[in-house]
Amino acid sequence: MNPGRLRKENFTSFYIAIGLLMLTVITGTSGYMLIEDFSFTEAFFMTIITISTVGFREVKPLSEFGQFFTAFLIVFSFGIFAYAVTTLTRYIVDGVLRNYLKDNKVKTRIGKLNNHVIVVGYGRNGKQAIEELRRHKFPVVIIDNNDAIVETIREDASLLYIQGDATMDETLMDARIDKAKALITALPNDADNLFVVLTARSMNSDITIISRASNFKTDKKLRNAGATNVIMPDKIGGQRMAKLVAQPDIVDFLEYVMLRESDEMYIEEISCKDLASEFTEKTIGEWSIRSTTGANIIGLKTADNKYIVNPTADVKISENDQLFVLGNPEQIKKLKKVMFS
Repeated sequence: MNPGRLRKENFTSFYIAIGLLMLTVITGTSGYMLIEDFSFTEAFFMTIITISTVGFREVKPLSEFGQFFTAFLIVFSFGIFAYAVTTLTRYIVDGVLRNYLKDNKVKTRIGKLNNHVIVVGYGRNGKQAIEELRRHKFPVVIIDNNDAIVETIREDASLLYIQGDATMDETLMDARIDKAKALITALPNDADNLFVVLTARSMNSDITIISRASNFKTDKKLRNAGATNVIMPDKIGGQRMAKLVAQPDIVDFLEYVMLRESDEMYIEEISCKDLASEFTEKTIGEWSIRSTTGANIIGLKTADNKYIVNPTADVKISENDQLFVLGNPEQIKKLKKVMFS
């Protein structure tokens, strides 16, 4: 059953139980006030002890018509009271109330987000992407439609999540798609990923969309639908296995030094958008980066989306470039201080 529908049915049962209970109390209180001329307090108390069958004696001796009314109230309310107690107990014991309160709290936190990343699907690929994003300090909102998976996510108080169908506009709106920096859809089914990409792109034309794909033929369809990049885990896995046979040391080096962020050395992408004026349109050689900071510029992306690997000293840097820098945390920190001072 759809989790949204299940939640709706839970709340419908809850509202029905409360409504019937209130109707019974109102009927009983009004009846005793009209038939026995009880005060509101006396009538209310008499109604409560009657429908709850606690066995207390009457507030005042009842007339014959009052006795008939009491018998009718007991028969009428017995099933309603049992239904209400059962529903409320299940509502609390099953965690519906707890989850409702927690979901509302998470929804409030999501409502304050900007420049965040939405990850659709909390499977193997989705989890890995979330771990990497959180390591880079990106706020992440998870969307998943599976009850068991969402229950697992709820156990981690640091995770922000929405339970719903990511192909629906309402779900993406709840995740603030209009304010998001990027969306990663890592669902196991290519058709589902295609629908998510189409929906997300129609709602935010500027967002970066990364999609998972299993079928080689789906790659082009996803890009046509609006995906910025398409990742094929099977293809990447096969290439890596072959590389481990052909060039094992290179793979280990790239994984250890470049893909894993250790305290010793890592690669960071640095935008030159806010570059200090004294560095604009100067060459890498004129910067003297290596000698002043210890970091190395191993590549850059130009304004026209061209990549320069291992740029020479005569390459000029502009404020529209993206630098790829290799260094330890202290060297990277020193480089940023020099660039943006």
